[in-house]
Amino acid sequence: MEFSVNHPALFWLAALVILYVLGQSVFFLVKAWRRARELGISADRLRSVVTGSALFTIAPAVGVLLGMISLSKFLGLPLPWLRLSVLGALTYELPAAASVAKILGLSMEQQVGDATVYISIAWVMTLGILSGILIILFFQKRMEQRLHRVKEKDAKWSAILMDALFMGMIAAFLGMVFADIRMGLPGWIPVFVMLFSALIMAICGLLVKKLKLTWLENYAMPISMLGAMAFAIPLTRWIGGA
Repeated sequence: MEFSVNHPALFWLAALVILYVLGQSVFFLVKAWRRARELGISADRLRSVVTGSALFTIAPAVGVLLGMISLSKFLGLPLPWLRLSVLGALTYELPAAASVAKILGLSMEQQVGDATVYISIAWVMTLGILSGILIILFFQKRMEQRLHRVKEKDAKWSAILMDALFMGMIAAFLGMVFADIRMGLPGWIPVFVMLFSALIMAICGLLVKKLKLTWLENYAMPISMLGAMAFAIPLTRWIGGA
């Protein structure tokens, strides 16, 4: 049987896992609702909280959808749908898949046609993200205690430490953006797209601060992503045709 990244069996497997997670969400929603009613919180207030939470999930969902579309051309729909619906994030899934593709000498513009390659990519994406879960499960309490002690001793140094950790994470992703600048002008495309995305984010920040458009805080990231992706299309054509 010929392998296909969009085989119906893969859709069914992904759907089963996602339905299980959705079932957990509904279960805890019902439990939380009943408990809130026992505490005397009105049904109208609860409906308002649920409606507001549902609306605020639209913005992150746009980013997830963009990630799924980006990966679907290379990995089909089932695997990105599963990864980005349950545990994964675009900031991890895309670099993980791209790293394996680069090692194997594959182009992400073409769909994977080999089962072995597909399984290798799936394992890298899955095992890598599991490290975070295991660290939280076994070491989070100890890490929190140590960070709390550092904050008690020197609040300023604690803030510097957290900022340094954040900048280290950002630096890891920036390495991918600047990795191909040695290739000439085409290698600068990711850099230009990143700068354009940052510009849009800065504009959104100014609108929030100056015009008090607080609702924009939840939509700034997807707007920046969509704007940068739209900008990348003419930029790539222009530089590619130069």
